[in-house]
Amino acid sequence: MDTLSYKTKSANRKTVTKEWILVDADGQTLGRLASKVAVMLRGKHKTNFTPHVDCGDNVVVINAEKVTLSGNKWEDKKYIRYTGYPGGQRSRSARDLMDKNPTALVEKAVKGMLPKNRLGADLFRNLYVYEGPEHNQEAQKPKQINLNDLK
Repeated sequence: MDTLSYKTKSANRKTVTKEWILVDADGQTLGRLASKVAVMLRGKHKTNFTPHVDCGDNVVVINAEKVTLSGNKWEDKKYIRYTGYPGGQRSRSARDLMDKNPTALVEKAVKGMLPKNRLGADLFRNLYVYEGPEHNQEAQKPKQINLNDLK
């Protein structure tokens, strides 16, 4: 019996192959877009997924200002932060955050779906979000994918 046929292969930093993926956020719902982007950043769509290794792809998201939210979430959804001082809790609605910084809305949604450890911080550095259709990663030749075709 061949003993190598049933052994699990574990990816590491040297054996992983990273690609560049371009995602258009135009007309996409924020949560569904973020969950699919988080899966690609983590590498869970690959056959050699290893939980403790950065085996995901680099993802470029364009048209972040054209993302949608359903219902009254533009006014009801709150992003809360704390300054560290007494009475220093600040909140901002999704509409206010979109008007101030459209890329932050997508970044916060994706970051919340990544692991809360050093690996998650490394994975988050592989995400590039841009407001308009132009991006700075033309040299990497990202492959454009349609999120509606993914499961």
